[in-house]
Amino acid sequence: MALPAGAKDTRLINTASGKNRNTENFPVGSTLIRPDLRGHVHAFYNFARAADDIADHPLLEPSDKIARLNHFAQVLVNQADDLPVVVAMRESLNATHITTQHCLDLLTAFKRDATQLRYASWDDLIDYCRYSASPVGRQVLALHGIGDSAWLANDSLCSVLQVINHIQDCADDYRELDRVYLPQDMLAATGASTADLSRVETTEALRSTFNAMIKKMDAMMPLARDLPRKVPDLRLKIETSVICVLAEKLIHVLRRRDPLCDNVKLSKPSIAGAGILGVLRAWT
Repeated sequence: MALPAGAKDTRLINTASGKNRNTENFPVGSTLIRPDLRGHVHAFYNFARAADDIADHPLLEPSDKIARLNHFAQVLVNQADDLPVVVAMRESLNATHITTQHCLDLLTAFKRDATQLRYASWDDLIDYCRYSASPVGRQVLALHGIGDSAWLANDSLCSVLQVINHIQDCADDYRELDRVYLPQDMLAATGASTADLSRVETTEALRSTFNAMIKKMDAMMPLARDLPRKVPDLRLKIETSVICVLAEKLIHVLRRRDPLCDNVKLSKPSIAGAGILGVLRAWT
């Protein structure tokens, strides 16, 4: 069917962002992961990255994003073969006998990103993290034969990592996508507003919102630190221990720096130090 005059065929829009696992805050399928499982972790990351790029694409309408993400689900359950990154994920799931649920949960989060621009409360945000972040850890645990006994600790750590990312990227998310993950009731309680995210520096009220979110993450970290103790595989135990330390360090950075105008990433020496401390904790 011909498109109306002046209409844009969104099927031709390339959604790849150019981001990859080397640009993330945390290791993704690093050399600490067992070699026989590393490719499966990469397949999951590539699947998630491709779907996330669709959800964040500035040229696609929400309905177009939803349609593309629904097609991901169709390919995942063997109804089509036209998306290589999803076919690779499907083959990985078939080879490892892991449920499609973690992938489908991610798609739920990305479809929410396509239509939901604000989160009313902290509980709403954590519910979003349940679909956007927790499935990543659950998939890695499943690859190592670890079941839902570790999910509480996993979900706590994954949610903290996600919220850290939300604070780091809050200005860009607002300017580029009009998307705000900072809970609206927490903004209101401190006298801040979403418009404050367009400023060149953080206002006192917005700083108070960040601090309130950091306090929530502090309360989640004791449970998150329990994850390595629930992991029998030494390589994964070390990896999760390192990630816990990285999360702690990034929370500390967010306390001291302004995400609207400062670099809130970790330096290479800090990352190296986190690696050493993570290894030591894994052995104790």
